[in-house]
Amino acid sequence: MPLFLLKLTQGKFGYLLGFALCFAIVALALMIQTTYQLEPCPLCISQRIVFMSLGVLFLIAAFVPANTLFKNLLMVLQVLTAFGGAGVAIRHWYLQANKESMIADCGVGFDYMFENFPLEKAFKLLFRGTGDCAAIDWTLLGLTLPQLALISFMAFAMYAIWLWKRSTT
Repeated sequence: MPLFLLKLTQGKFGYLLGFALCFAIVALALMIQTTYQLEPCPLCISQRIVFMSLGVLFLIAAFVPANTLFKNLLMVLQVLTAFGGAGVAIRHWYLQANKESMIADCGVGFDYMFENFPLEKAFKLLFRGTGDCAAIDWTLLGLTLPQLALISFMAFAMYAIWLWKRSTT
């Protein structure tokens, strides 16, 4: 790895880079949404929330001393958050891959779900997906947004472990 990348990802700066990248992904999603006038489905919104949560965990980790129990806990939380986001992305990808069997209606919106239904029912509706969750509106190099999110979540999980290993040695 080039020396400047090793320096850039060392210590506090590595975690700040993780924070910046998480929020850059959300900004990119918003840019795609506005440029192509797309309406995000509940699973898209959920993935954005997970990216922002992961970014906040990276930000907190930037200011925690190395070799502490809290730093170890933050790494575990970062990895678990990334895996949770990967799970949402896999579910979204599954819905897109099986869109023929999906109901064609768009269903209720994210805000409506959580404002008008009990939390348990709102989460069931969220992960059941709706017709708009199965729509493939945008691709990059043949990859859909959930596929790109899955790759990103797995990369962030590996990055969190890598940063933690570098800070403990």
